[in-house]
Amino acid sequence: MNPGREPLVDESVELLHMCTREEWARAQQLGERIPDGFEAEGFVHMSTPAQVHLPANRIFAGRDDIVLLAIDPALLVGQVKYEPGVPSDPESMRFPHLYAPIPVAAVTAVVEYFPGENGVFSPVR
Repeated sequence: MNPGREPLVDESVELLHMCTREEWARAQQLGERIPDGFEAEGFVHMSTPAQVHLPANRIFAGRDDIVLLAIDPALLVGQVKYEPGVPSDPESMRFPHLYAPIPVAAVTAVVEYFPGENGVFSPVR
């Protein structure tokens, strides 16, 4: 680790971004994924495969129109920072935040992400 600095992004870690099929179709037309709230927050919410189910269950519970965008960090233009998921709690789980839109060219795979029969999303892999 680098004391006092943000952790460096390990390019071997797969980054994921969730959105609806409709939002992904719009991103393909624009050439980049710019989520609602990007202008206000200044970053794109992302996850690792091990943690993607946590925001999925909070934001998209029970929905069946969600896709996961697998992102190649080497193809991103902006900076990725791992920051607390709960900003007021510096000890909370850290999630990757991209400080730029996601270029469509950085998306290496698009996978439909369905909840289980109970409506709950499971971890990926």
